Amino acid sequence: MSKSLATGVTPRRALPPEQSALRRKTRVQIDWLDVDGVRLRYGIRRGKGRPMVLLGTLGTHLDMLLPLVNALDDIEVIIPEMPGTGASPSRGLPHGMGWHARLLQTFLTRLGYDSAINLVGAGWGASLAQTYALAGNARVNRLVLAASTVGIGLNAVNGQSLRRFNAVRRFHAEQATPDGLSGLYNGLIRQRPQALKSREQLAAPELRGYIHQLVARVGWTTVHRLHNLMCPTLIMAGDADQIAPIYQSRLLHWLIPKSHVHVVRGGGHLFLQLRANECAAVIQRFINERRYDGTDNADYFTLRGLPADGHIVPPGPPAERP
Repeated sequence: MSKSLATGVTPRRALPPEQSALRRKTRVQIDWLDVDGVRLRYGIRRGKGRPMVLLGTLGTHLDMLLPLVNALDDIEVIIPEMPGTGASPSRGLPHGMGWHARLLQTFLTRLGYDSAINLVGAGWGASLAQTYALAGNARVNRLVLAASTVGIGLNAVNGQSLRRFNAVRRFHAEQATPDGLSGLYNGLIRQRPQALKSREQLAAPELRGYIHQLVARVGWTTVHRLHNLMCPTLIMAGDADQIAPIYQSRLLHWLIPKSHVHVVRGGGHLFLQLRANECAAVIQRFINERRYDGTDNADYFTLRGLPADGHIVPPGPPAERP
């Protein structure tokens, strides 16, 4: 006799993603939208203030970003699943990052978001966020790039990307334990492999969609255009991330005029997901503050003669009368 029957307690069953408790808690509504012949699945949480768009990393689905949505304040959040990710079907042929950026713009227009948005991208989604912001600076109010790169050369298609795909597929087929992923994603997963016990926390990517996303980054780079990016930008990097090494974030900071770097200590490639509370606090502070790093010439403190850190200068000794 099993322990649950002996104690008279009914065993708990895992809810499917469509009925997950976290999705109900975050009030994320799932819907579909046809955008110029492309069928996209997306999640939206109605809220206050300027809307925020979240773009996940390579081969992810929107449920992976729910911990971050739950940690954010009551703001409006949109999570689109680009073609080939999550439940959105992949296209017959691969397309470049520019095509994905135009698709995202049409998608937001169809939903009625005509004003500037706050854009958060992680990994592959950060590459898309760069392309989208560079296509029109007026589209983005503030930009957050997590675990991002400048995409020099053919670094998108390499042995490590294929190892990631194979490891995740084996993980979902229960042929490998989460320990096999620790060397790839590093950070918290290396310290506590049980953090990825739930299959909902890491997507089993579709082969064609995964390959199409890799192909979209072949030859893609923004290194020669980032100086044109005028929106305030927060660059988040994990110092234990070997997929998007920290030197790439330093390079982004050097190339983007209005940028600020935040290093997540001990963070791997999935720090935005596994350390959602910490990352949400940093993102909200960046979005809500008046200045991005204290160097804006039109800053509130500069106009009032205050120093760069915003503190009032203590009065000096009284001047002696002649």
